[in-house]
Amino acid sequence: MPQKGLQGRKLRLLSTKKVEQIHKTSLRILEEVGVSVKDERYLNLFRRVGASVDRSKQMVRLPAVLVGDLVSLAPSQFLMAGRTRENDMWVGDRHVHLGSGGATVRVIDLESGHLRPSTLRDQYDLAWLVEHLDNVHFYQCPVVCNDIPKEIATINSFYSALAGTTKNVQESATDLQAVKDVIAMAAMIAGSREALRMRPFISFIASCMISPLQLDARVAGIAEAAVRNGIPVALSCAPITGLSAPATLAGLLSLAHAEQLFAVALSQIIAPGARVLYGIVPGIADMWNMGFLGGAVEAGMLNAAAVLLAKHIKVPIYADAGTADATLPDIQAGYEKALSILQVSLSGGDYVHHSAGVLDSLMTVAYEQFIIDNDINGMAMRVLQGIKVNDDTLAFDVIKEVGPGGRFLTQKHTIKYARSDEFYVPTRLTRKHLQARNGETDDVREGARQIAREILDKERIALIPENIDRKIRRRFDIRLPLPYRSTTTAKRRQQ
Repeated sequence: MPQKGLQGRKLRLLSTKKVEQIHKTSLRILEEVGVSVKDERYLNLFRRVGASVDRSKQMVRLPAVLVGDLVSLAPSQFLMAGRTRENDMWVGDRHVHLGSGGATVRVIDLESGHLRPSTLRDQYDLAWLVEHLDNVHFYQCPVVCNDIPKEIATINSFYSALAGTTKNVQESATDLQAVKDVIAMAAMIAGSREALRMRPFISFIASCMISPLQLDARVAGIAEAAVRNGIPVALSCAPITGLSAPATLAGLLSLAHAEQLFAVALSQIIAPGARVLYGIVPGIADMWNMGFLGGAVEAGMLNAAAVLLAKHIKVPIYADAGTADATLPDIQAGYEKALSILQVSLSGGDYVHHSAGVLDSLMTVAYEQFIIDNDINGMAMRVLQGIKVNDDTLAFDVIKEVGPGGRFLTQKHTIKYARSDEFYVPTRLTRKHLQARNGETDDVREGARQIAREILDKERIALIPENIDRKIRRRFDIRLPLPYRSTTTAKRRQQ
């Protein structure tokens, strides 16, 4: 089976010269146009390091040399840990990891097939699902918990995710207090704040740049609280062609790259060496109706190009792939997702969110789509694994032994490789010929539903130790009921 963290250096949509052109344009934007910063404290921080600060207009302009000096402080590789070491991810140098994401507000119910608002229970169940999918490498919380008050949504979202998976958990935070609460909870699980700093199994998303060229000081404060505690942060911006960015792909990239250079520079002023992910999340506008196109082929192209820009400045990337405009797990969803996931994986996206579960232009998730996307991700990772070429795989000896007109089926060499990682075996794709199916369903979606049900029906163990769980519940208003731990355990307690 293909492993996570394989290198993706097989696709380059921009030449080195074109990457440098975009980078130089972005530096000109920062030096000649500048960024709006409507916060006195951040204006002072930039002034102290030598930026040009216009207080009357609340604008910051950064000379190219200063940008280079600050960005160079960001680590080019770092650990985003799992709570088990097999789920550790070293991001950087184009080591590809594919995971969930979305912050969607709707779920296609697994049983009824109807749309409904997403809930806290979905957050937990989807985490448990991802825990059992080999090709979904991290859990970025994919749903909004519509049944939880906003003031306790972040702590409950993180808790439910950590209760369901040992993979790295990422989520945004509603406010500064939420960041502090989540870090405190994670430290309780880790054993101490220092243990969490050494092995950060949580991370945050901070969309601190509002396109075009504005710093969101509130969200920057959230990012600041995280990096000061050694927690990795994805510094995202989401420019959309023709709306909040130029209509051209190169224009969007030059704007977004400038925004990311600014955000990374600020993170290093705050905490030199802060572990941050460069995070362009580009969008394509439907210029017929001004809608957002999640599944546009150009979105995959922009993300693949963004990988090259991130690598140009030697910062790991928070990339985007797997979004779809399809509203159901259907053929359209399949080709929209596969094309973007393959593009970004081949380019070497380090941390690729949205690659599992999302539909309907980031408005909806479906349980069965996670199963299908696990296979798409697995195929992409198999491509990254490449073709092994050595004396054994070149197979000269077996070719010589079989000779012209012979058969390879019974050869030891065939038996050795037939069911090895030489071939990826999908979980759900139909590979039988029509005559051989004997009435078996070829409905990929229904088969994926059945696999999802089987995973959700597994007996669930407590991933948060009971004594720690009690302490967490005493300190925070946790709304996920205790019997979530295991159906079998709940039954025993009732007897």
